[in-house]
Amino acid sequence: MAAFGTVFMPEMSIAQYRDGQWQSPRISAADTLSLHPGAHALHYASTCFEGLKAFKHADGSVHIFRLDQNVKRMRQSSELLALPEVDTALLEQMIVDIVKHFKRDVPEPPGSMYIRPTHIGTEPAIGKAASAATQSLLYVLLSPVGDYFAGGTRPLKLLVETDGMRCAPHMGMIKSGGNYASALNPIMRARAQYGADQVLFCPNGDVQETGAANFLLIDGDEIITKDLDSSFLHGITRDSILTIAKDMGMKVSERALSVDELLERAQKPKTEAALSGTAAVLTPVGSLIHNDQTITVGTGEEGTQTQQLRRALNEIQWGQREDTFGWLTTV
Repeated sequence: MAAFGTVFMPEMSIAQYRDGQWQSPRISAADTLSLHPGAHALHYASTCFEGLKAFKHADGSVHIFRLDQNVKRMRQSSELLALPEVDTALLEQMIVDIVKHFKRDVPEPPGSMYIRPTHIGTEPAIGKAASAATQSLLYVLLSPVGDYFAGGTRPLKLLVETDGMRCAPHMGMIKSGGNYASALNPIMRARAQYGADQVLFCPNGDVQETGAANFLLIDGDEIITKDLDSSFLHGITRDSILTIAKDMGMKVSERALSVDELLERAQKPKTEAALSGTAAVLTPVGSLIHNDQTITVGTGEEGTQTQQLRRALNEIQWGQREDTFGWLTTV
């Protein structure tokens, strides 16, 4: 099986913004893009993206999960990066059209079609470091993916980092490549030094997120996670899990969580921790490294609450449970 996100469908949907308006989208070969070497995105990082999935149900129908929220977040990212405004109807149609184009190629559950809308500033102007790009490209790539847990779930080891940040505080809620790039070196150092899978960024002792996922602490029937602000990504999977948890009668506490409280609660036998994101939905966290000490979270294995929450979300995505929240868009 190829690595997640390395196989692409041969065509994509693409639209250009120029002369103050969006041009009509078209289906184009997905193996190349033509960009001027002075394109704004290449020099000043005017680029953002989204990640969502389409799922095939038992009757052969295909459904996109939380399309509206991903489009809304991409509009927000584009606005905060001073990119041309993304037209909601245009982007929704581009996503639906390309998924419909490759409808027969959507894998059966637990596989899915990963969808990657991307928006980049293309204006060839290297003198515009303090000005917005007036030209851009919006395109939608598709990547068929298999079961993220094909080899079985393995609880992750996180390094608790209290000095550094994943990205600049005012940039956290933007889904931009620059934020992921800024987290790479700390993650690589944590892997080399501690054998950690990821870094849990906790600037000044405030538990935020890892380099690529939101963090959830599950203590009994309570989920604790940082309240939304501009410093970290407003995950759509995070929101989905919290919504399901409330519906199941769990207590959801969106509030500040300190490292001290995290470490204290983590050592309770029934405590669980997990990372939420589009790829894996919920990935269990088995241990935390803090001040060169390893703290086991609960039993160190995946807990029943994590399993139950992930299963509930998967069942909605796969059409095995009623979509009472209106999260699925049929293509």
